[in-house]
Amino acid sequence: MSVDVFTFGLNHTSAPLSVRERVAVPGELLRPALDALRSTWGAAVREAAILSTCNRTEIYCAAEPQVVDQLPAWMAQFHKLESTSLQPHVYRYQQNDAVRHAFRVASGLDSMVLGEPQILGQMKDAVRAANEAGALGTLLHQLFQRTFSVAKEVRSQTAIGANSVSMAAAAVRLAERVFGDLDQANVLFIGAGEMIELCATHFAAAHPRGMMVANRTVERADLLASRFSATTMKLSQLPERLADFDVVVSCTASSLPILGLGMVERASRLRRHRPMVMVDLAVPRDIETEVGRLDDVYLYTVDDLGRMVQTGTDARRAAVVQAEAIIETRVQNFMHWMQKREIVPAIMEMHEASEKVQQAELERARRMLARGVAPEQVLEQLAYGLTQKFMHGPLSALNRSEAGEREQLLELMPQLLPRTERRR
Repeated sequence: MSVDVFTFGLNHTSAPLSVRERVAVPGELLRPALDALRSTWGAAVREAAILSTCNRTEIYCAAEPQVVDQLPAWMAQFHKLESTSLQPHVYRYQQNDAVRHAFRVASGLDSMVLGEPQILGQMKDAVRAANEAGALGTLLHQLFQRTFSVAKEVRSQTAIGANSVSMAAAAVRLAERVFGDLDQANVLFIGAGEMIELCATHFAAAHPRGMMVANRTVERADLLASRFSATTMKLSQLPERLADFDVVVSCTASSLPILGLGMVERASRLRRHRPMVMVDLAVPRDIETEVGRLDDVYLYTVDDLGRMVQTGTDARRAAVVQAEAIIETRVQNFMHWMQKREIVPAIMEMHEASEKVQQAELERARRMLARGVAPEQVLEQLAYGLTQKFMHGPLSALNRSEAGEREQLLELMPQLLPRTERRR
């Protein structure tokens, strides 16, 4: 059965954060998820990769067509959700639409922040994980290599990423709305990944009074803190130290909330109800949603920041048209490569068949020469035998064909027959 390229998933435009966090696939679950996906359908899913970020969870696969309609049910089952719970939020793309979607995602055209660069690195991480799990083959490998090339071309030839307001910069702006200058603010970062590093970079530029990093792995916390003259603490110290901080930015891979309502309530009382800004960039969320109901706590999620940074993107809209044109051209190039790839088995079969005919006729000619037949006569018989066998297939097809099929064959025949060129 034929194998097509599919993309299936949900993102910030199709699903709210409350749904996205339930189907997020953290790094340690990528391989089990890929193994489960492929073992469910066996050879029907030839290749697969899973991209899971705070704004999207997507499956890219080379699979037989009947598989794609069952993917929502599989994803729900893998995450122990109701089988129909994801249906209103998912999208499916096939063949050139799937290729176009991959190109747009990597180029930042499908991001909450138009042109944001982080998604390209996240996609490369997803491809690396799929390759290490043995889930990549020729088709997806070629797709992603071209995806990365297109993203580079879009970013270098258009202004799609110019003056983009990142989530990290938005977090600083939100804190400044509450506190004004941050020179008297103490900032706590929970986690030590790429997003926290970006946030630390932006907050450091605002020169807060102090910065601290809390992370499950102390070594990573120390490494990040050393870059910004910050201090570190253990996650276990959060309950007694939380009240010391005016701004808390959290982005971990925890499957459960790290900061609960009770912990934040106690911290607020200890602060004598001085305001606290909490920015939760994690999916699933690190901070319980009920925290947002506290009078003195300003809680912002990744979607809140996304809505903020979407303002002011009009200057980059003109670049979208140019980027889409580049992408469309590259989509057509990739589909042409796929079509050529599909006929390779037929070409190989034709070569093998012609090789057998050639060997048979050569063996016949050798036997004639061994019997003393004149070389000229042997050559004539060799040419005649090869010609007859070459013509047998097309002539038989014409003789067996009905009227409509015969017209098609007659139109194709001039293209299939060899052309002889007169020597000068």
